[in-house]
Amino acid sequence: MNILIADDHAIVRKGLTQIIREEFSFAEITEATNSLEVFEKIKEKKWNIILLDISMPGKNGVEILKQLRVNDASTPILMLSMHPEEQYALRVLKAGASGYLCKESATDELITAMKKVLSGKKYITLSFAEKLIETSSDLSAESLHKKLSDRELQVLQLLAKGKPVSEIGQEISLSVHTISTYRARILEKLGLTNNAELMHYAIDNKIM
Repeated sequence: MNILIADDHAIVRKGLTQIIREEFSFAEITEATNSLEVFEKIKEKKWNIILLDISMPGKNGVEILKQLRVNDASTPILMLSMHPEEQYALRVLKAGASGYLCKESATDELITAMKKVLSGKKYITLSFAEKLIETSSDLSAESLHKKLSDRELQVLQLLAKGKPVSEIGQEISLSVHTISTYRARILEKLGLTNNAELMHYAIDNKIM
């Protein structure tokens, strides 16, 4: 079995590898630290499953996912993130992910999630399935930030952490002008006027 772990944090990759080794002792596990390495590894061999972090440098995990799905519709891709399920799970599933797992619960649920997606099924936690049911029964409660694009949501999260546009631009490989444009769009879509209000919005909606 060929398993690709894509995450820019060495300690996370090591932890995931240890958990996987206990269940899939004969698996060949390969690591990638950024989007370029992911695309290089994809060309090398056929992968049984890819574990892909959302917060990757350069192209983020959602962008990588979408590009991978253009070229390969079959390889199971399990998305991992430090963000709560309600922020990204539905987005990545719609984009073609096989499942979504918060890193906080990876130790307990990683193998369960991997087995589920390896069998050709989708994986979400029971708690998130219940939230989906609640949301579908009350569409008026849908948060404004769900109207943001994937990149806009990423910029919102970074702005909410107090990072200046120049630092955000360096982190996700975009110009200051482009980040400023995203910021303006975010403020308009959310009906806000400044970064302080963005931070309050992010805190209230558990986006940070």
